[in-house]
Amino acid sequence: MSTVHAQAEAALPRGLLIAQAWSVLGDAVAPLSNASGRPLARTVKLILDPLVLRPVLNPGFAAAAVRIDHVDALRDRITAAGPVLAATAAWFLVLKKERRRAGITDGNPQDLYFQRCYELATEHGDPGPDRAEVAAGVLAEVHGQDGPTVAQLRDFVADPGHAGELSRLLDAAWADPPQARPTPAAVQPADFLATCPDPDPDLFDALVADLAGTAGAVELDRPGTAMDHGLTDRVQPARPALGDTAAKQSLPKPFDRSIVERLFAALSSASRTELGAVPGLVRREITRSARPWQLGEEPGRVVMVLGREAIAGLDGAPASPGAAARLRSRWEREAYVHRVLRMPSAAPQEVRADVYGVRKAYLRRLWVRLHGRELRRDTVSADGLWDLLDGVLRSVILDQRDRLRSALERQSSEGSP
Repeated sequence: MSTVHAQAEAALPRGLLIAQAWSVLGDAVAPLSNASGRPLARTVKLILDPLVLRPVLNPGFAAAAVRIDHVDALRDRITAAGPVLAATAAWFLVLKKERRRAGITDGNPQDLYFQRCYELATEHGDPGPDRAEVAAGVLAEVHGQDGPTVAQLRDFVADPGHAGELSRLLDAAWADPPQARPTPAAVQPADFLATCPDPDPDLFDALVADLAGTAGAVELDRPGTAMDHGLTDRVQPARPALGDTAAKQSLPKPFDRSIVERLFAALSSASRTELGAVPGLVRREITRSARPWQLGEEPGRVVMVLGREAIAGLDGAPASPGAAARLRSRWEREAYVHRVLRMPSAAPQEVRADVYGVRKAYLRRLWVRLHGRELRRDTVSADGLWDLLDGVLRSVILDQRDRLRSALERQSSEGSP
């Protein structure tokens, strides 16, 4: 028997094992299942992985193919959680019923309630006589806060009384955007990155004072540069549309988003009290869209420059000491990275694109986090900067692992007789 064949027989597809264990739970978990009786993708992502299987603590459950010696443990973990999962499904139905009764339409119920339902199941078991009261309390927590909503955003932008003014504001902002010019600086981004993971706040303040972030945006207007950064699919960034719709699953790249799409994620979250009223939010976003890095504050622009330099070594280039070396080390420790690099060219294209395009994915994720902070008026400071830079790469890695696992599971099922 060949080594490859022996390895294949020594492991089973993770998705298949989860589906088998899930099928034992029966109709009690139907609200968390798809039409084929398998757990929904969000069930795996929001409940099974983080709350039941916990692959970070149980690395034997993490791979796309689970070794034989971990197979029974994975099945047993899901089966043992059956009563809590059944109660979770029951609470989900209760919350959806209360949501309809309250006329709530904002947000995806699965995203908003799955983990809350698991908490309720763990604390209360199956829904009891006070189910409506408990559900109303959860909905009040999730939805009852002050703050703008997606519906308010769409109504404001679509209102003929506002659309003309907003279009004129967009035209004016993009007709004469602030020019980013390179300037001599006493401190370089590499100087600051070398101090990580204990970043020097004085060096960061100096970079901000020198407008290093603005200066680092000069090249983004050159044909193809912003595209190479993963921030747009266009040859050059262009004036955004006002927009009228948005969908979380199909948001364009950051510089290609409409004003509505730029604000959509923040308004869809459960934490939006710091965002302010919709009219000011929209007008500030129009101004921000024409600024360097399409960010409104210099500290965020500096962080984009720092992030760009910190990940320069992920594609094999020499990594400088400090942040760059640490990020490079984290990336090189990932087994899935080595696996993808060894894959033949016939491997799933999206998987290869993830690994070879990691720098683009990193800068996109970093921009999204900085943009979100600006919307919430959450100041960027040196203190938490290393955690931010490291956390973005960790988040990218987790997403790529999940996509690799899904792609290999699909490939395995397609190849099954």
